[in-house]
Amino acid sequence: MVLKPKPPTKVIFDLNSTVLILYGKQEMARIGYNPQKWGRPSYHPLLCFNGITKDFWHGELCSGDTHTATGTIELLKASFAKLPSSVKIVIIRADKGFYDHETIEYLESQRALFVIVARLTAPIKREISSLSYQVYSSGLETAEFMYQPTRRKKKYRFLVVWRIIPEDPTEQLTLFSMGKYSYQVLVTNMKRTPLNTWKFYNGRATVELIIKELKGDYLLGKIPTKHFAANEAYFHTLLFSYNLINWFKRLCLPKEFHSMTLNALRNRLLLIPGELTRPDNRPTLKLPANFLYKDAFEYAIKKTEKLKI
Repeated sequence: MVLKPKPPTKVIFDLNSTVLILYGKQEMARIGYNPQKWGRPSYHPLLCFNGITKDFWHGELCSGDTHTATGTIELLKASFAKLPSSVKIVIIRADKGFYDHETIEYLESQRALFVIVARLTAPIKREISSLSYQVYSSGLETAEFMYQPTRRKKKYRFLVVWRIIPEDPTEQLTLFSMGKYSYQVLVTNMKRTPLNTWKFYNGRATVELIIKELKGDYLLGKIPTKHFAANEAYFHTLLFSYNLINWFKRLCLPKEFHSMTLNALRNRLLLIPGELTRPDNRPTLKLPANFLYKDAFEYAIKKTEKLKI
């Protein structure tokens, strides 16, 4: 399905992790980072999505005390192994949980491009305070510097984006702030300008919405059994069902339906009233006369039939 409608030449891997809170005595339930329920055991899945098609690419269900960086290399190896031969460019976008020298060295060995949020160590903070910034009319300021972190074999390009902290306290901004201002630092081997690199990285935010939908509409947050193997099977089954819906939207529906959630799609196209009639003794399903999405429904039928061929 990743080869449809045509084989891709570029793939963007958006990496993310999340917390699945557990209630009960499930195998592999561990107490780890849990911003919603401190002290509750959990699972900690690592996920990889194609940032272009929004397809789920690969994932691992881990115990709650597993650090994100611990399983990143295995996640990436499995993800690279699934690439079709047509892909010539691979770009990775990831948050600070995936910031690790082994991860970056592995990506370079695969000749992949990357943009990863850097952890703000004391040396990086000192660099930030001494930089000259380019100011934009939007209120953003950017700068860049070359820096060789501890245990790294060479210097890397670090980008800094400065902006005013918004009044909304619920917005998850940054990794480091000073007064009313916020700094975000990215490490990259891409050659885009700092501003364009930052904008490109922000496209990864779609993954957060996908995970929210998985927990809500697909019930990923409802772990069904006490057995880890069964829960792992449940985890992959739900992600496969997400892909089935995503492929259906991408390959069989008009463009305006591509960003719809499963719940919205269900209400508009999948659960609609109909009447089974038999004109000339032939069973015929008739749609409601005032059905708002009749054109989209018929479009989907035709595209699905072609997809079967």
